[in-house]
Amino acid sequence: MLSLQEISDRLEIQDLVWRYSEIIDAKDFDKLRDDVFTTDAFIDYSTFGGSKGDLETTIEFLHSAMKIFPAHQHLNANIQVKLAGDTATGRVMCFNPQEMEARDGAEEGHIFFCGLWYIDEYVRTDAGWRISNRVEEKSYVFNRPEFMRGV
Repeated sequence: MLSLQEISDRLEIQDLVWRYSEIIDAKDFDKLRDDVFTTDAFIDYSTFGGSKGDLETTIEFLHSAMKIFPAHQHLNANIQVKLAGDTATGRVMCFNPQEMEARDGAEEGHIFFCGLWYIDEYVRTDAGWRISNRVEEKSYVFNRPEFMRGV
């Protein structure tokens, strides 16, 4: 049976996972500093051709890369958390439909879907639970746009 502290920790981590997606989808990337990641976090988006590095590198990458996506969603499910006191690990399913902006005179953008897992490490801080390490693990890409060929 889970203790009240374990239930609370799991709910707080679940909210943290959802907060990350809310910030990404709102393109309010600077909030990742205060609301989601530790200051020394390592984030690896390289499985889909993205950045790999510290939090500042990640925020810079997101500001640049997400400009071509006028519409996208990060839908999280199957949040698996293993608690170990003030640290935890997690595996989170993400379904990510995206629209790439229209190119070459097209009236509509290109819609595609990514399926992935976030492999996370969490740490309890004075400000609450934060992600200290996040690695994307690719599951699939459907209707892959040309710029992602080879990813």
